[in-house]
Amino acid sequence: MQTRIRRIAVTVAAVAVLPLTLSACSDDSGDSAKSESDSKASASAPASDDGMGGSDTSAAPADEPFGPACSSVPKDGAGSFDGMAKDPVATAASNNPALSTLVTAVKKAGLVDTLNNAENITVFAPTNDAFAKIPKADLDKVLNDKAMLTDILTYHVVGQKLAPKDLESGSFETLQKSKLTTSGSDESYTVNDSAKVVCGNVKTANANVYIIDTVLMPKS
Repeated sequence: MQTRIRRIAVTVAAVAVLPLTLSACSDDSGDSAKSESDSKASASAPASDDGMGGSDTSAAPADEPFGPACSSVPKDGAGSFDGMAKDPVATAASNNPALSTLVTAVKKAGLVDTLNNAENITVFAPTNDAFAKIPKADLDKVLNDKAMLTDILTYHVVGQKLAPKDLESGSFETLQKSKLTTSGSDESYTVNDSAKVVCGNVKTANANVYIIDTVLMPKS
């Protein structure tokens, strides 16, 4: 008799526990299904606009330097983009190895202070390779003629800061008093239909700089 009572008690206990066990299993299954559903939803969700997903990761940040020659600019130090942004334009150019011939010309013309003290200007800066296109005898003649050199160098300076969009189709008076023209779009711009911008939108403390591959010559 006692054995039968114990069996009944065990059976009742098992029946009482069974719903709890089933309930726990059901909850676990539901959580697992929900987690799997959330995971699928996350995976299928469109990429956000924070620039961290999709093809946007390769896009150049807005208002940053652009162009093939920008890769040769030092990554850090006074000659880097960050370093140049802290100095006035003539000083900034002197820290960029690709502009050493231009800096020599600016010094010979006595324009260092003029450029450094100017406010809100744009400089179209020819690279060393741009000056190398000029026959050596002609370049030496220009470098030793201060009036002619000043005329040429001030033709590369516009008395306002120009953003890339301003270059799409423009005509601007230079410090030399004659005009230069610009054209292009996106990250491809040309000055006077001859000089290509190879590294544009470089910031200095007082100027926007567009590094070009050809020396500009004012009309005589």
